[in-house]
Amino acid sequence: MRYELYYWPEIQGRGEFIRLALEEARADYIDVARRAESSGYGVAAMLHLMNDAEVPNAAFAPLVPPFLKHGKLVIAQTANILHYLGPKLGLVPKNETSRLWAHQLQLTISDFLVEIHDTHHPIAGGLYYKDQKPEAKRRTADFIANRMPKYLLYFERILTSNPKGNEYIVGDALSYVDLSLFQIIAGLHYAFPRAMMQQEEDIPELIALHARVSKRPNIARYLKSARRIPFNQYGIFRHYKELDV
Repeated sequence: MRYELYYWPEIQGRGEFIRLALEEARADYIDVARRAESSGYGVAAMLHLMNDAEVPNAAFAPLVPPFLKHGKLVIAQTANILHYLGPKLGLVPKNETSRLWAHQLQLTISDFLVEIHDTHHPIAGGLYYKDQKPEAKRRTADFIANRMPKYLLYFERILTSNPKGNEYIVGDALSYVDLSLFQIIAGLHYAFPRAMMQQEEDIPELIALHARVSKRPNIARYLKSARRIPFNQYGIFRHYKELDV
């Protein structure tokens, strides 16, 4: 069955972590909201499913993108979707212990993403960045000095301590967690190029992982294609020069 990914068509956001897994596995999928509405897809189709009372997830409140439809199954939350896709796409070891470990790492990445987003929206997501600039500067200064190194060094230690070698973070083969870490490093380089330049020497294995993933044939083709939405000022990773201290 074809996978149907539902996410906003103009940003990478949290949906990009799912796109990377589907692209690496060359899975048969549709990025629903990016299709023409005349074909029966598009944003209208996503909004319809978000509010479909017959979908268990949406029975009491609208579904929040990203979510994945596979047959009659509808799954929300990025980490949960990847936990489902991992075994099906061959992007996680087969044993349960490793699958749970990968899921745990992905949940930590989700926590990290919240903190990255809150650098430019520390007060409220409903306010424009220009309405919270002073707070954003204070929040980002702490993020760059303390929170970003904390998360990056955590993943660096895990990568270097993998008993199967430091090429992958879970087991001895590429997993969806490696793909997600690639996206984290790419996004931080876009949002905070100066800060990341100073951080790089402390996380050489993560930097090397990012480079390896970018050269994988399926990922390299995807990154060069129109399917890869460029980083912009509407997603999680945003570059504001005044924040990149």
